[in-house]
Amino acid sequence: MTSDPTASDPIESTPEEPPAPACVMCFNASDASGAGGNAGDIATIAAMGAHALPVLTSVVLRDSAEVFDQHPIEPDVVVEQARTVLEDVTLAAWKVGFLGNADNVAAVAEILSDYPDVPLVAYMPNLGWIDEDELQPYLEAWRELILPAAEVLVGNHKTLTDFLLPDWDNERAPSARELAVAAGEHGTRYVLVTGVMLPGKGKEQWIDNVLASPQGAITGEKFELFEAGFVGAGDTLSAALAALLASGAELSAAVGEALQFLDQSLDAGFRPGMGNVVPDRFFWALPPAEEGEAEAADAAGAEPDGNDEALPPGASRRVH
Repeated sequence: MTSDPTASDPIESTPEEPPAPACVMCFNASDASGAGGNAGDIATIAAMGAHALPVLTSVVLRDSAEVFDQHPIEPDVVVEQARTVLEDVTLAAWKVGFLGNADNVAAVAEILSDYPDVPLVAYMPNLGWIDEDELQPYLEAWRELILPAAEVLVGNHKTLTDFLLPDWDNERAPSARELAVAAGEHGTRYVLVTGVMLPGKGKEQWIDNVLASPQGAITGEKFELFEAGFVGAGDTLSAALAALLASGAELSAAVGEALQFLDQSLDAGFRPGMGNVVPDRFFWALPPAEEGEAEAADAAGAEPDGNDEALPPGASRRVH
């Protein structure tokens, strides 16, 4: 005989699953150097607390110094990669990087059109290494198909000038607002322009990074120019911004946080080969420098300890 349950009997409950991190689908190339492409996107998005859904668009052959060649993935394969995941996973943001060729641009744009409410961060890298007869159809397809879907277009000041205002002949460089006007003509709401050179005193050189709409500049951050050459900075910034928007951050706040993240990733950058420095997206997870290493870094002109206050516990600002 079993007794009736009473109010004092414990009630068994099934523990709830913790919420999944925000998911960002990245259309980008494979970069075996790990500096940029999908490798850079995955590391950055993970560091920002989101989850990357990387879709391969091209295999880029490069080292840490230069790009040698690329092999685009077939458009049907790009589409199948994305559609398979999208049938299963709830998406919070897109990140579009290098897509390989004009056919892949069209394939990706068709996917984007089915999810118009998901914010898109589109990054235009320097593509000067591509043959002109391949580059122009690619850029034209990007203007017609990617820009209309983009919430934010990210790129270096010179790269965006060449892309958006190829006939610009004024001795004065275009402002971020003028670039936003040009992008807005194709449907893009905002541009995040990086690498705007500012006058400095003595040997100091500062660069501005500006978020702008066709109505004017909205926000931005100024940083002192690093002496080292970097690869992967643009992918890092755009992926960080996409992850923050996916997590629900307001645009201006997300831009400020993404720029700070990039600056600290570059400050902690490392040189894996004989070429450029790669951003360290996990700078905040580095162990504290030993006393001797810290003194050596100070002697080499590293940032003073006071700049570490904005970093997570245990982080260390230093160039490897």
